[in-house]
Amino acid sequence: MSAAVGQTESQAVELGLSEIYRNESSYVWNSLRRLGAHERDLEDLVHDTFLVVNRRLGDFDWSRPLRPWLYGIAMRVAADARKSARNRHETLSAEPPEPTGAQPGPEEEVSAQQNRNLVAQALDSLDFKNRAIFVMHDINEHTLAEASVALDTPMATLYSRLRVAREQFASAVRRIQNGGGAA
Repeated sequence: MSAAVGQTESQAVELGLSEIYRNESSYVWNSLRRLGAHERDLEDLVHDTFLVVNRRLGDFDWSRPLRPWLYGIAMRVAADARKSARNRHETLSAEPPEPTGAQPGPEEEVSAQQNRNLVAQALDSLDFKNRAIFVMHDINEHTLAEASVALDTPMATLYSRLRVAREQFASAVRRIQNGGGAA
């Protein structure tokens, strides 16, 4: 990203950060939520993610896609938060946010909430590394090549983690639907 005429590099980066935040904060929010961040921590974790983005924006290769890079940062922020919570003996859970915008009918709302709860419970049963690639690839729809760069992990490892995550997720969904609850 080159500085526009009359702007310093730091001003150009700041404009870039503002635009990135405006366009991508909901993506980061949803990614963190899907990675298991607790609802009460999401605002802080989004903020922490964009603090890292601000520090590293000058080093970003603008020829690469932005979202996988943001996801990699968000994943590391979520992992750090999980470690910190474990050290504080907190239990984190993924609670879906309240729906916004046009409201569906009561039956659709109940069904959608049940589906969100099912997915959140099934995601909670996954190991964090497997969950990270499952969310990035299968939910956020990034390629494995993008994931490999963003997560700094070899493709073969990601294929293996994704296969295991899919199996564990499907098993958890079946168990929850059959009344067994989350593992």
